[in-house]
Amino acid sequence: MKSSVVRLCSLICALIFALNLPCISNGEQIGTEAESVLLMEASTGQVLYEQNADKALPPASVTKILTLLLVMEAVKEGKIALEDQVTVSELAASMGGSQVYLEVGEQMTVEEMIKCVVVSSANDAAAALAEHTAGSLEGFVEKMNQRAVQLQMTATHFENVNGLDDTTENHVTSARDIAIMSRELLKHEKILEYTCIWMDTVRNGAFGLTNTNRLIRFYKGANGLKTGYTSRAKYCISATAKREGMQLIAVVMASPTSNERNATAVKLLDYGFANYELFDENAHMLAPLKVTAGKQEQLQLCYETPSFLLQKGEKSRVKEEIFLPEEISAPVNKGQAVGTVKWTLDGKEIGKADILAAEEVKRLGFFDIFAKLFEYYTLF
Repeated sequence: MKSSVVRLCSLICALIFALNLPCISNGEQIGTEAESVLLMEASTGQVLYEQNADKALPPASVTKILTLLLVMEAVKEGKIALEDQVTVSELAASMGGSQVYLEVGEQMTVEEMIKCVVVSSANDAAAALAEHTAGSLEGFVEKMNQRAVQLQMTATHFENVNGLDDTTENHVTSARDIAIMSRELLKHEKILEYTCIWMDTVRNGAFGLTNTNRLIRFYKGANGLKTGYTSRAKYCISATAKREGMQLIAVVMASPTSNERNATAVKLLDYGFANYELFDENAHMLAPLKVTAGKQEQLQLCYETPSFLLQKGEKSRVKEEIFLPEEISAPVNKGQAVGTVKWTLDGKEIGKADILAAEEVKRLGFFDIFAKLFEYYTLF
């Protein structure tokens, strides 16, 4: 009888592993052969799980997350445009590893280049984009390290734009730093148009692209972000997924195989979705506030709900309290704080925000008062 129970338990465990079911409960260790892992919720930046997350390790092509971030920031700032034609240099064309086989003098738009980097992890396209953005690879790498400092990525130092590490000496980052730069890249929603692609083409359909991130096709809610592999870095990934408004970032570094890397990423994401939920609502409009001595008698109000990460099941217990005066004296500036709103969970404050004036209300002047008095007495 005892041996039958043991065999049954073994069978259940094997099925759980094979199906990648969420089997990690809150507070337990996530089994992995990877050297370093971290799970972060993107809107709050809160870390939900970590193991050796600050260890500096080679990131392979996960490097390209910061490369893409600088490119997307340059697009947003108007320094380059998605429609720009990028001319491939001899240096960019010479990159090895994963590539789309760009030829010297070939032209491709910034948007197509981004697609090649995101979907196929093209080292040649990453180099071409870097040169187009900063004028040289050296100049771009300098900007990468400057941006890493700005983002407080304390374990990071880059030597190139694509993660090729055969000749590098100190090209490293950490799981925590990868999550930080991934979170920053996700703020550019345009990037998700590329990271969610499973298969596509460039060169007018002549060259096919297939996403190196298999989770995009097989994991519910997966929307990015970047894989990496070299013999030195082993298998790495920044895997992102979104469900019910909650965006998670799962980072895995130095995993021995691609299958183990993906399985660890799935465990991390499953753990996050199984144990946490996001309290995140849109801006609210409140009933108008009475204004004294103003050119109008009422003031429109609004406030924005910050994002709170909660344990599953806690959202229904969150209470909201409004603190406002009965009236306010003019003048009132648009955006001026006139009250507060507080959120509590089981009586404990978890956050608060200012209630703001949604419009400007000017103070009545002498002639305004005279006009109102004149209007009042002419009615009788």
